[in-house]
Amino acid sequence: MSTQGEITRLLADWSKGDEASLEKLFPLVYDELHRLANAYMRGERHDHTLQTTALVHEAYLRLVGQQNARFQTRAHFFAVAARVMRNILVDYARGHSRAKRGDGMRSLPLGEVAVMSDERADELVAVNTALESLTAIDQRKGKVFELRYFGGLSIEEAAEALKISPATVTRDWKMARAWLRRELGA
Repeated sequence: MSTQGEITRLLADWSKGDEASLEKLFPLVYDELHRLANAYMRGERHDHTLQTTALVHEAYLRLVGQQNARFQTRAHFFAVAARVMRNILVDYARGHSRAKRGDGMRSLPLGEVAVMSDERADELVAVNTALESLTAIDQRKGKVFELRYFGGLSIEEAAEALKISPATVTRDWKMARAWLRRELGA
């Protein structure tokens, strides 16, 4: 059985309550989760080896800690993982911005190992705010942008996750990027 098929089978087994499948799942999804985390962490300091790993582990813990999680396919699992990583980083960026203004409170344990520049934190919050506005107007384009920009998914992977054609993903990706550029004034 292919790795993709095995991941889908293990996710289905886990959704049915088979805890042993969860132990088999992590080694199969780790590299892909790490690739997603690397996509998120581009532009940050490269000498911090723990930041990507910390993001992967935090995301995985949140994914498997969800009550009644029902992942239909491998693509669905990675789409949810991309959303979780985005939320972790946006929460961290917001916490970083609060700390910059004197709040001093850390909202995530991830903050102890991840390093984010002030510019990157502000950019991430601005992109997230613009993405929320886009999603309110056109949910599919917002989802395409999230999967491509935050999740690092390819056109084909995003198409599979959203169950739409690669051509539609390409069109939505172009439109979403143009809309967000205009919103961000870049």
